[in-house]
Amino acid sequence: MEVFKDIVIIIFSIFAISKGAIWLVDSAAKIARRFEISELVIGLTVVAMGTSAPEFGVTILAAMKGIGDISVGNIVGSNIFNLGFILGGTAVVHSLMTNKKVIGRDGGFLFFGTLLLTFFLWDLRLSQIEGIILFSLLIVYLGYLYFRKEMLEAPAETEKLRWFDTLLLLLGFLMVLGGSHFLVESSIDIAEVMGVSNWVVAATIIAAGTSAPELATSIVAALRGHHGMSIGNLIGSDIFNLFGVLGLAAIIRPLPVEAAARPNLLMLSGMVFIVLIFMRIGWRISRKEGIILICLGLARWAWTFI
Repeated sequence: MEVFKDIVIIIFSIFAISKGAIWLVDSAAKIARRFEISELVIGLTVVAMGTSAPEFGVTILAAMKGIGDISVGNIVGSNIFNLGFILGGTAVVHSLMTNKKVIGRDGGFLFFGTLLLTFFLWDLRLSQIEGIILFSLLIVYLGYLYFRKEMLEAPAETEKLRWFDTLLLLLGFLMVLGGSHFLVESSIDIAEVMGVSNWVVAATIIAAGTSAPELATSIVAALRGHHGMSIGNLIGSDIFNLFGVLGLAAIIRPLPVEAAARPNLLMLSGMVFIVLIFMRIGWRISRKEGIILICLGLARWAWTFI
């Protein structure tokens, strides 16, 4: 009976996340156009921070309880899920255009951060000093985006910004976050029935649950033609997860992890590198490349459970 209730909650949570994502993307795009700010920057900052909130809540709570495997496993799993299932799935729905900036600046920063995190965690512990370094690098990155604010890539006809668009943006955030909270809680309950370890739960079930906002937001953005916001949201969310969420969690309390972290970190580094290669080939991520990313994500899930 309890499992059935959790399944019903998951279904309603996904509906709330999807509807909230539509309002979130539409409102953010209008606000970006109104203030002549690139949709890519909006996706990398405002939307990315909002969709990373579930990871923030789960990771910080686990860090305060001293459960390092949940904190780190959730972030590593979420980032792989974002690049495999979500970016791949979004590209299958609609091929995504890229450019030098998103590859060299944003993708390059994510790849650097992933390698740095792998180096930090090779001793199976993320210290407070290492957390400070990660969080400081995020502040530098955000400062660079702010002071080098890019304008619109090209003029476009859009609807006028209405007085309630900002309200819809906030309401969209709340629906995405609220739905994610209940989705994660129900997923954890079902995972406990399955009897798997903290790392496996965090890197798979919880990672998928906390990545639901990125999934809904990116697909909606791609379908509505906001490619910059779609890619920016995924790259930005991974950057916030890695530098911001995990950095802050380690500052609160050092995070010990099990040996399974090492191969997962190597997989994440490889996934980021492959994504950058795909983004550079033809300056787009095609449907075929999206299918490859999904297959890599499925292979990683199978390996983690085995």
